[in-house]
Amino acid sequence: MPIYDYRCSSCGLQQDILQKMSDAPLTVCPECGLHTFAKQLTAAGFQLKGNGYYATDFKNQPKPEATPCASCPAACATD
Repeated sequence: MPIYDYRCSSCGLQQDILQKMSDAPLTVCPECGLHTFAKQLTAAGFQLKGNGYYATDFKNQPKPEATPCASCPAACATD
């Protein structure tokens, strides 16, 4: 089950709440009782591990050397 961040715009209470994805969002603030409790937009907290992800497959490979393009060899070689 994911953890959602909620904040009350009236009293400023901030709280992390464990909810099912199918549960309706909470709207009543447990502190002040007003209908100003809303979910906050937050970054996901997960890490990709295992075969097929950058951290295991591509992390230690050297970067390819830059080659000039045919239409502007002098300009691309200086990048």
